[in-house]
Amino acid sequence: MSGVTIAIDCMGGDFGPSVTVPAVGRVLNEYPDTIFRLFGNPAQIKEQLSHLKLSDHGNIRIVESTDDVLMIDPPALALKNKKNSSMRLALESVRDGKANACVSAGNTGALMAISRFVLKMLPGIDRPAIISAIPTLKNDHVYMLDLGANIDCDEHRLTQFAIMGDQLAKSIDQVNSPRVALLNIGSEDNKGSEKIRRAGEIISSLGFINYAGFIEGNEIFNGNHHVIVTDGFTGNNVLKTSEGFSHFLNKKIKDAFKKNLWTKFCGLLAKPVLSAFKHEVNPEKYNGACLMGLRGIVIKSHGGANVNATYYAIKEAIEQSRQKVPQRIREQLEAAKREVNSL
Repeated sequence: MSGVTIAIDCMGGDFGPSVTVPAVGRVLNEYPDTIFRLFGNPAQIKEQLSHLKLSDHGNIRIVESTDDVLMIDPPALALKNKKNSSMRLALESVRDGKANACVSAGNTGALMAISRFVLKMLPGIDRPAIISAIPTLKNDHVYMLDLGANIDCDEHRLTQFAIMGDQLAKSIDQVNSPRVALLNIGSEDNKGSEKIRRAGEIISSLGFINYAGFIEGNEIFNGNHHVIVTDGFTGNNVLKTSEGFSHFLNKKIKDAFKKNLWTKFCGLLAKPVLSAFKHEVNPEKYNGACLMGLRGIVIKSHGGANVNATYYAIKEAIEQSRQKVPQRIREQLEAAKREVNSL
């Protein structure tokens, strides 16, 4: 049972209501007490609801928008000129207490800019960070941040990331003492830039964080940690490289089984194992990156997400709403300020 209200930017992403509305319908089957506020073109939304036989569902509200934030819109233009967009109105509903969280597959830069303007930052947080789960060999997944919002980060911002990631793991995964690590070029204390080394010193001084020290890139997927902290430039490259390698590996495996009759026969025998593997590492399950550090919950779905991937993004919004993640982060920041002079 969720008992929360989720604002959906129905017009965001590559497919709009044809994906967002069916995903809402699927979530309602699992969380029947969730209320949805659907922002966008009423005619398009109602058409999809009609197909799903949800036209008269009591938990669905439609809110008309007159602008669309396009994927090519510069963030400044979207912020200044698209005040009646589905994205802007959905975020304002979170600000005004009409929704607990917003889910959008729209323009990432615009979503970041409008979210900061509408929702504002939590006290002690300079800028939002993009955080998402990445599959691992153990513990199911690891949270990594930042994934592209902050290219250059000093020790204070990295410390803020550690606090936010730590609280997300505690809230969503129910881990009492998540292991938090800093991504570096070596595990020794003298490795990396001065900012990285200083961040390690500050984070290790915070008694409420289980700091695991520096780790290298080959340790990201081993599952020994719950949160990995890095700057946005590095994090985004890790994410995109991982996605590219996943596609590469999938293609190579398919090609290997298509070489001849014998390999095709082996492929048929291996199909159950390969299907289970594909399900386990399916990127759709990890869709839904959070813009951490805001006064409200904002979940960014992939622009090309299908119904299944959007379903997982909405589930993430529900779970973070139930756990009141922003409030927990605020409490951790206040605790950190009591332990160090300044973040």
